[in-house]
Amino acid sequence: MGSNSLESFPAGCTRIRPFLGAADFELSRSFYRELGFVERTISDQMSAFHSQSVWFYLQRYYVKDWVDNTMVFLEVDDVARRRSEIVALGIVDRFPSVRLSEIQENDWGREFFLHDPSGNLWHIGSFKVG
Repeated sequence: MGSNSLESFPAGCTRIRPFLGAADFELSRSFYRELGFVERTISDQMSAFHSQSVWFYLQRYYVKDWVDNTMVFLEVDDVARRRSEIVALGIVDRFPSVRLSEIQENDWGREFFLHDPSGNLWHIGSFKVG
């Protein structure tokens, strides 16, 4: 490849931080805090949320077609435990638009799905070893 190629671009990358839209910014902020993420307010239009090395931005911006097609895969150490923790929080009952699926067994591993208050879809899972 020529000198303008990005073949070495991934080297040195340290993190990816997706941007999520929120139909109701305050409701979504509350949801993510209750899930256990730590919020860092950037402005009245955006917050960054994190837990250990996982980061994402939540913005006071909503386009239905965009949010309805937003998916984030969160890799976890123990799928069953993480789902049980979410159930124990009772957020599905307190946030009526939130949906939580059962655990799915796949060829590649296990996952469950969590839709946030705006409809952003989180795949929460782990890959088979080997």
